[in-house]
Amino acid sequence: MPERQDQEYFEEQLSAALRETGGGFDADRSALVAGGRVRGRRALTRRRAGMLGGVAGVALVGVGGAMLLPQGNSDGRDVSAATTGATSAPSASATASAPPPVSADTVLGQLKELLPEGEFSQEDARGAADRPSPYAYVVYDDGEGAAAISMGLSRVEPGSAEVRQVTECPDETFVPHDSCSSTRLPDGSQLRLFKGYEYPDKRVETKLWTADLVTNEGQHVSLSEWNAPAQKDAPVSRPEPPLSAEQLKEVVTAEVWRRVVDAIPEPSESAQPPGDAPTADVPPSAVSGKNVGETLAGLLPEGLDVVGKGGQEEEFAYVVVDDGQGESLVQVNVQYGMGDVAGQLYAGGETLPDGTRIAVQQGAGDDRVPGVLMWTVDTLRPGEEGFRVVISAFNNGAPHAQPSRATPALTVDQLRKMALSPEWDELR
Repeated sequence: MPERQDQEYFEEQLSAALRETGGGFDADRSALVAGGRVRGRRALTRRRAGMLGGVAGVALVGVGGAMLLPQGNSDGRDVSAATTGATSAPSASATASAPPPVSADTVLGQLKELLPEGEFSQEDARGAADRPSPYAYVVYDDGEGAAAISMGLSRVEPGSAEVRQVTECPDETFVPHDSCSSTRLPDGSQLRLFKGYEYPDKRVETKLWTADLVTNEGQHVSLSEWNAPAQKDAPVSRPEPPLSAEQLKEVVTAEVWRRVVDAIPEPSESAQPPGDAPTADVPPSAVSGKNVGETLAGLLPEGLDVVGKGGQEEEFAYVVVDDGQGESLVQVNVQYGMGDVAGQLYAGGETLPDGTRIAVQQGAGDDRVPGVLMWTVDTLRPGEEGFRVVISAFNNGAPHAQPSRATPALTVDQLRKMALSPEWDELR
């Protein structure tokens, strides 16, 4: 039975936005919610480097070569879990209070009922009790061309970073898009409507439009549609996806989806995926992205005009600078808890007398855009907290953009001086 690409394009969408610029920004959001905080933090820099810097960046700061987001099949459907209908039995206490189960057929039928009249094929679904989370997938044709449509349902913690990730519009520097709106509905739910592309570099004409709804109770409803019969590796079949923004909103706000989420069994310790259990080496609280950005800006050499800036709530910030010869993207990641992977990150690098580890790389910034360069200085301070500062500069002003200058605006020596500055120690 066919399987589909599980929910999302946004972890980044950058985050989700900042996290998707590597080759697409698809993610199983239920997996993101369940993922361990320590594991996520340690993967954060390699994810961003992969998004922003292509193969060279992954080689430098990647541990294990992993990217943030699981990729799907070539037909655009999920490969992370089989849709065999297998369920995990809830506890006796959960059974007593849980709503009636919702089958895969019911989830699929509700999606089809909410869509305009048309023909359906390649149908697939999971019910509320199926792992990893309920969803429905169809290829829909309203007579204007076949289009893949995917519905995902999950729980998120109200007020958490996951909520912000799926309801805030991404930074257009990292996730180019045609439009995005984020609004609060009268009932307090947050709704994001996004019109973008399957690949941030637009190397193919596949468009991705999504709607994400998060209620005050943490019910997350996500709808994605493409202008092709599969998310990836299928020819475009129509100029745009079939549903308008208003139709996307109508589908995700349907009351039935909240009942499906309510029917998802509460997770038990025995059902927790391996590697997601709390560990003893939890690092300190993450560094404020605001402080990271302010420190980065304060360390820039003279003669550079800052023409753009941004970042994330934690650990990451960037500026776009121009010295009169073209724009250059400069980004920084600041992390705790990286000492246990120092041997992998800094093998063959330099160790200063005080124990600081340094790795430097100069290479291609994006293997799909000829001429893009990425220069990186990666540092790890001595100490139990594993404090890491990674600064990269590019010879373009945005990921996947054409080169705007011959080389990055900052030299490797300048990046090294910035990364080793004692100003970062104020954030430890």
